[in-house]
Amino acid sequence: MKAWRVHELGEPRDVLRFEEIDDPAAGPGQLLVRMLAAPANFPDVLLCRGKYQVRPPLPFTPGVELCGEVISVGENVTRFSVGDRVIGNPNLPLGAFAERTVMDEVNAFPAPASLDDASASALFIGYQTAWFALHRRTRLLEGETLLVHAAAGGVGSAAVQLGKAAGARVIGVVGGPEKAEYCRKLGADLVIDRHTDDFVPLVKEFTGGKGADVVFDPVGGDAYTGSTKCIAFEGRIVIIGFAGGTIPTPGLNHALIKNYSIIGLHWGLYKERNRAVIEECHTELAALAESGAIAPLVSERLSLSELADGIARLGEGTTVGRVVFEP
Repeated sequence: MKAWRVHELGEPRDVLRFEEIDDPAAGPGQLLVRMLAAPANFPDVLLCRGKYQVRPPLPFTPGVELCGEVISVGENVTRFSVGDRVIGNPNLPLGAFAERTVMDEVNAFPAPASLDDASASALFIGYQTAWFALHRRTRLLEGETLLVHAAAGGVGSAAVQLGKAAGARVIGVVGGPEKAEYCRKLGADLVIDRHTDDFVPLVKEFTGGKGADVVFDPVGGDAYTGSTKCIAFEGRIVIIGFAGGTIPTPGLNHALIKNYSIIGLHWGLYKERNRAVIEECHTELAALAESGAIAPLVSERLSLSELADGIARLGEGTTVGRVVFEP
């Protein structure tokens, strides 16, 4: 079968190779799946660079989520059968960017029937992360104002849709007119292009001086610093990651003076500490998808052979929305 592999760490365009490798097999408690669609995620860029929290042995195949068709099951598998369509995490070092891969049964979930393969593949990590941020680590309430940074990206776009589904007013901050238009399609009430406008005064104006009740921040750096200037009394800033490349060093006295909370989210820890909540989250997301309240907007559907360029563009920040690869 064909698979993309990384033999040495570096930039995706330089290190990803499309190769013929042996077919994998499902072990006990595992599913062998045919890849139907796999989205690009920023962790895939970090995996290529060797800067992700997980560092699989070389050579490895990146790709942290997919939609796949079960083609065989290992011993003790009880939840899935051959022919089922599933979404979830494959098992590194053989990730999603291959014609076939292996998943642990516990990391696989039924794909919502209302979504096609590409959309279903993008419903997992980004939407799970946003759901945990908005409904587990903090409690976004109806009528509150949610400020989402990188609102046209994978997790940001999910946060915009989940914020609207929760009845919040959503402000999306993006970089560039194309991303701004995409964010409007997601349903954001106010879209701010950080390339042309300072989001701080616009957030204050939109909220009548109150500020944002919840900030969803996967960027860090200046995005975090600006958020502390327009956070509401008893507001919550949820830290998702540092895609901007700079990890803030917050002044805790400022959080004390303004009465706001700084909250961290590492979604992967729930797989180790409280897996049942991931099941609960999937059930809620599937119901929202079936009702039409959320639906991943796939901006590019690329062939598997175009993967290296797609992952590279994601790392360079030039992609808009969800880029999905299909065999």
